[in-house]
Amino acid sequence: MRIVVIGATGGSGRAAVAALLERGHDVTVFVRDPEAVRDIADDVTVVRGDVMHPDDVDAAVRGHDAVVVTLGISENPVRVRLRGPARTPIDVRSRGTRNVVDAMRRHGVPRLVVQTSYGVGETHGRLPLRYGLMFRILLGPQIADTENQDALVRDSGLAWTLVQPVNLTDEPAGGTATATVDGAVTGWHVSRGEVGKVLADAAGNGSYLRSTVAVS
Repeated sequence: MRIVVIGATGGSGRAAVAALLERGHDVTVFVRDPEAVRDIADDVTVVRGDVMHPDDVDAAVRGHDAVVVTLGISENPVRVRLRGPARTPIDVRSRGTRNVVDAMRRHGVPRLVVQTSYGVGETHGRLPLRYGLMFRILLGPQIADTENQDALVRDSGLAWTLVQPVNLTDEPAGGTATATVDGAVTGWHVSRGEVGKVLADAAGNGSYLRSTVAVS
């Protein structure tokens, strides 16, 4: 399959790209700065653009079979909460995903897989108290935007899957993540590598169609 990854320079995006390549897919990465993916440029098609610009997204999505979205803000969350992000709009998740959805509809691209976060949408209210407080106090504006993103995907009319990992780590992807559609989790940390595998499988084989998948 031809699959484009939106947000390919982040940890989960890179993990998804690696897993897609391992599964033999033809992968396109959509990035603002091609230098950020120079280490994998020989293995993928690199398309330069900004997810906040609809024309850029349109050009990237056209001709693909599926889209994986792993948008987020990589800056220090305390700084973002106090001053706002310096490089990425606070509503990058919802506005960027809206541009992706619109482009997919125009070009008849059916399959959409989006990483959001455990504790929004269908898993709202299921976080332990300590994480719920962190969401509200430290990540409030980002979580509000993720809620908007989550709702937008579910209302898109596309063949969607929402992937909701618990707290992400950079541990090696040596195990097997637990993926459930009922919101159940087996722990509160999961490696980005394992999440990448779930994203790749959902995009590549159509699993978890129109479901929210909790990954732990």
